[in-house]
Amino acid sequence: MRFIWAMVGLLGLSLVSCDKVFDVHPYDVNIKGEKHVNAKQIVKIEEATKDKATFRFAFISDSHQWLNDLSDEVSDINRRADIDFVIHGGDMTDFGGTQEFLWTRDRLKKLNKPFVALLGNHDCLGTGTKAYRVTFGHPDFAFIAGRVKFVCLNTNAIEYDYSQPVPNFDFIKAEWTNRADEFDRSVVCMHAPPFTEQFNNNVAEPFNDYIHKLPQLMFCLDGHGHHIRIQDLYEDGTIFYMTASAKERKYYIFTITPDDYSYEIIDF
Repeated sequence: MRFIWAMVGLLGLSLVSCDKVFDVHPYDVNIKGEKHVNAKQIVKIEEATKDKATFRFAFISDSHQWLNDLSDEVSDINRRADIDFVIHGGDMTDFGGTQEFLWTRDRLKKLNKPFVALLGNHDCLGTGTKAYRVTFGHPDFAFIAGRVKFVCLNTNAIEYDYSQPVPNFDFIKAEWTNRADEFDRSVVCMHAPPFTEQFNNNVAEPFNDYIHKLPQLMFCLDGHGHHIRIQDLYEDGTIFYMTASAKERKYYIFTITPDDYSYEIIDF
């Protein structure tokens, strides 16, 4: 029922001018303004952290329709001068509508530090995957901060009806060695973690094997659950940090040092 009423609100805005009717469809993927945001922001992240042995980043997720809360979250991050970049863990939208992506993109662009945004399962609804690709970029991507590689993955398998390789093992394998001389440690980021309904749990064990072949996997980041959760999912020492939704008004700040890392849970 929530979906039906939301679509009533989004669907078919008709603009009448003289004798012409123009229909604006919520899934038209008519992206106005900046496109391919992640690639541009990655350049800024890598430039800002290139010579840093210690750096800090914020991890947020699941802003959905809570745009006022997201704006407050952005403001809270902006007042912290020691954060180098921000990762949004996906579910920027509720229904994958084009305008939802633009609303979120424009709020994230008010950050005074660079950011990237992952694809969430809600972002896949309708033509959402296409809108995400045009607005932000490929659902699987990686970047290097300091000498740490961040491997960001699409793990929303059920939204693809298992018709595509999600997670993409070929992409993960390529990142084992891509730019190998530029990083020593790794962090894996995703929206839906293993053992949730979105993840392709038929490959949950091979997935863990693949990510552990990245050099010195430090920890994993995920969203989807809308609350803070810190768990050793595979009971092998690798911690998966789930962050809260914007509605819960909590997020992480991670500090990466040459030898270790630490984190804070921020209430705003």
